[in-house]
Formats: sequence, C-alpha cells, structure tokens
Amino acid sequence: MITSDAITWTAPNDLHPARTASQRSYSAVAKGDLAEWLTVYAEDAVLEDPVGPSMFDPEGKGHHGHEGISAFWKLAIEPIATFEFEIYESFANPGSNTCANIGRIRTSFPDGSHTTTELIMVYVVHEDGRVASMKAYWEPDRTMASFTPA
Repeated sequence: MITSDAITWTAPNDLHPARTASQRSYSAVAKGDLAEWLTVYAEDAVLEDPVGPSMFDPEGKGHHGHEGISAFWKLAIEPIATFEFEIYESFANPGSNTCANIGRIRTSFPDGSHTTTELIMVYVVHEDGRVASMKAYWEPDRTMASFTPA
C-alpha cells in the first residue's frame, strides 16, 4: 500500500495487515495528509514516537486517540518540509497482528537543513487492520547529531 515516491522499501513485503498499515502510515506522512493518516489509526490508538520522554512527549506517556495523534502531527510532522523513508527490514509473523520495521527517515526542513533518524517502528493492529499501537524506538540525541545545515 505504498502510495508515495518518498518511500524506499527493500524489506520483505507481503499483505500482512500490520505491514500494510505501516506502509499506509508512511505514505500519508510523506504526502503531508493528516486526514489520510488518521484513517490508518483506530480511535483508541496510542502512538509513542519516540518511546519514553522526549521533546514531543515530556512525560513519555504516548499520544492517545485521534486528538492526541493530531496534536503530535502538528508538533512533529507538520513543520517538516519533506520526509524520505527507507525501510530495509520488516518482521511480521504470519497470523500475528504485529510487525517491526527497521529503517531510517530523513527529515528536511523548509530552509533545506535536514536530519536522519535510525529507528525501529513496531505496529500492532486491530482486527480491522487499523493501528492500535505504534511505538518508534529512536534516540533524539543521535538524530540531532546528524543535523546538517542548509
């Protein structure tokens, strides 16, 4: 379900429901489409990006429901000019509702500066294929160390 040229997927690829949901999520982010992104997430979803306390979630409790996920979008996604996703590993046991993707995301800012985040993203989906939980494991300090001015 990749619908954006900003995604390079060299990982295993099949119609596993969690893997498909992750691809839909990346595509919506790459297109800057919040409405489409919210269709990927269940109304009771929890998003932790990154897991633990961070500049996006000082208490480290995650972003809950569409309201919390929309607030995360405005804080963490909306200010970015472009996203480039490279997913080079994906693990999804057949019959499970979970996948873990390993890759990197290059984020470019409006002034042309950019960072690269190396991360692991774990998606759990409900029976309807919508995301119940997304946990992104990455280190903000490592991402900031990759900052490249315009």
